[in-house]
Amino acid sequence: MYHIRLYIIVFILTGLFACSGNSGNTIQKQETRIKFDNNVYDFGTIDFGGEGICEFVFTNTGQVPLVLTNVKSSCGCTIPEWPHEPVKPGEKGKIRVSYDTYRIGVFSKSVTVYSNATNSPSSLYIKGTVKPPEQAPS
Repeated sequence: MYHIRLYIIVFILTGLFACSGNSGNTIQKQETRIKFDNNVYDFGTIDFGGEGICEFVFTNTGQVPLVLTNVKSSCGCTIPEWPHEPVKPGEKGKIRVSYDTYRIGVFSKSVTVYSNATNSPSSLYIKGTVKPPEQAPS
């Protein structure tokens, strides 16, 4: 009876050691990351109805193509445009953001970038002040 138990234990341990060995077929997970040159754009003071457009430049710092799946703004007054084709590793891309300058006063808005990057989502910010239109002399 003792010998049977010993054989069973040796058999189980042999199986465990055989399964735990490195097969040499290690799969290395390839990832991508997005890095923005700047994540804040300050318009300063802009004219009522003036140009409220800026661009955020980013780089794919990963090993696989970067795909921007969605870019959402915090308000309907802010409209983002982004590349819909994959950005290759090491290459740059741009996200263009337009702000409605027919709204007077101080503004601070955010844009959220969703992608296949490991550091997704990323946040971008715009801020500034739209001054009132000048009144024509009467």
